[in-house]
Amino acid sequence: MNRRDSLKSLFVGGLGSSLLLSCKLDEASEVAELTEIREKEFDYGRTPEEKEHDEELMSKDFYTEEEMAAILVLSDIIIPGEGDYPPVSKTEGYPEFIEFITKDIPSHKIPMRGGLRWLENESYKRNDKKFVDLSDEQRLAIIEDIAYPEEVKPEFSQGAVFFSRMRNLAATGYFTSKQGIDYLGYMGNRPNAWDGVPQDVLKKHGLEYDEKILTQSLKPEERNDIQDWSNYVL
Repeated sequence: MNRRDSLKSLFVGGLGSSLLLSCKLDEASEVAELTEIREKEFDYGRTPEEKEHDEELMSKDFYTEEEMAAILVLSDIIIPGEGDYPPVSKTEGYPEFIEFITKDIPSHKIPMRGGLRWLENESYKRNDKKFVDLSDEQRLAIIEDIAYPEEVKPEFSQGAVFFSRMRNLAATGYFTSKQGIDYLGYMGNRPNAWDGVPQDVLKKHGLEYDEKILTQSLKPEERNDIQDWSNYVL
């Protein structure tokens, strides 16, 4: 089963004006002090309440070791890796992501635990083994029955709903990881290099660039430099 091909801070804040007004330091010292305060208080990128919430969630485990093992095996069936890119279970922070997102969005809890139970029951029913102990062929036989919603038989509907949720979580965890972003080739917002109006367009309108503009101004490799026009004469 391979449907992978279909998948292809700004920190805003400030310190109160009362703090700024109370600073009786020279400009350099003031900047240093504000920088130190910001790094100490805001480097987490979330409010103190949000940080406390996150720490509370991370202090408790939701999944058992057996459940997490089944999740990782199932995840690697969904995104098995390709070439230099590892399977999803080997991407940095993926198990922690699954654990955290389930606790952070409680509506995942019952469907995920119920789905894992369904998966184990189906594994024992067919092969008298845990899902993680099945052969690749035995696992795929189960997955083929639940992976494609429009083709699922009624008796496998619960498994299909669970698999769809698991697929969404696996894709989210993978494609927000460094490896997943690299796999997509996502470059982010970057300045592009403009090399002027195309020659055919200029010709159509009877125009042409001044030679000095071409040699001095349209240099992508110097696009971040400040242009010196002091001696430029048309």
